[in-house]
Amino acid sequence: MKRLKPISLKGIRTYSLKTRKSKVSINDFAKPILQGSTFNDFLNSLPNIMAAENLREIASAIVKSHKNNNVVAVGIGAHVIKVGLSPIIIDLMEQGIINALAMNGACIVHDFEIAYAGMTSEDVDAEIGSGEFGMSKETGELLNSAIKSGVKKGWGIGKSVGELIKNSKYPYKDLSILAAGARLGIPVTVHVAIGTDIIHIHPQMDGKAAGEGSQRDFKLFAGVVANLEGGVYLNIGSAVLLPEVFLKALTLVRNLGYNVKDFTTVNMDFIQHYRPLTNVVKRPTKEGGRGYTLTGHHEIMVPLLAGMIKEIC
Repeated sequence: MKRLKPISLKGIRTYSLKTRKSKVSINDFAKPILQGSTFNDFLNSLPNIMAAENLREIASAIVKSHKNNNVVAVGIGAHVIKVGLSPIIIDLMEQGIINALAMNGACIVHDFEIAYAGMTSEDVDAEIGSGEFGMSKETGELLNSAIKSGVKKGWGIGKSVGELIKNSKYPYKDLSILAAGARLGIPVTVHVAIGTDIIHIHPQMDGKAAGEGSQRDFKLFAGVVANLEGGVYLNIGSAVLLPEVFLKALTLVRNLGYNVKDFTTVNMDFIQHYRPLTNVVKRPTKEGGRGYTLTGHHEIMVPLLAGMIKEIC
């Protein structure tokens, strides 16, 4: 075997650092914030690098879509409501920036409880041992009743619950996303997986109504996705259900001949999971458009993005 020797560094070719193309420039650096600065000053102080650059691009895509009368649709998991972001979402709906919302079944529980009682999110650890977890009387009775009644009228779950809260005397109904959708004429669709939500364990639960209502909402959501060309879809805090629903709606409308290829997708979560990365960010935009991720806690990232949108809108 040939004897192996340390390589010699003599003869390597070098170049001037100043001629090299670099990915980081001082032109993109952050700027210190001065006392008494405005929110816009804060935004302009952020570095134009990585997540901060993506944040600007996402906000710009949303504003562009809004100004061009294209769809901005948002899918949310229940934690978006549980961490107190309903006022932010409702404000963007009222400003005409969010044109459609999709949510899982847990969202209607928290949205209703906030409107009805001004509080939500029970202590599961404290209640699971006694079997009292999920047994709140009003939540089970009123939501199941609203779904059954609304489905008989030809509505989906989102409209059924939205109309219940909108027409109620609940003291905090102004904080209901579902009621805001009903009031503003913005579609709010609810996509349930039977057995996953506390209202499914109550005797008033009607599986036929829940299934039919959710199916109607899926068709309505597919109608939203069919108009997503040039628009934006944000998935905020749903790790499995809504990414699957979105992908199925997308393949459905493409199969039917709708041109939905050039649009922006965003996944926002404090952990980037496989399914939303695949079904929201990557697969839908393979033939056009752009997919983004924003990683961080909803209670910080959503108000930050909303504020940036309103500053540049």
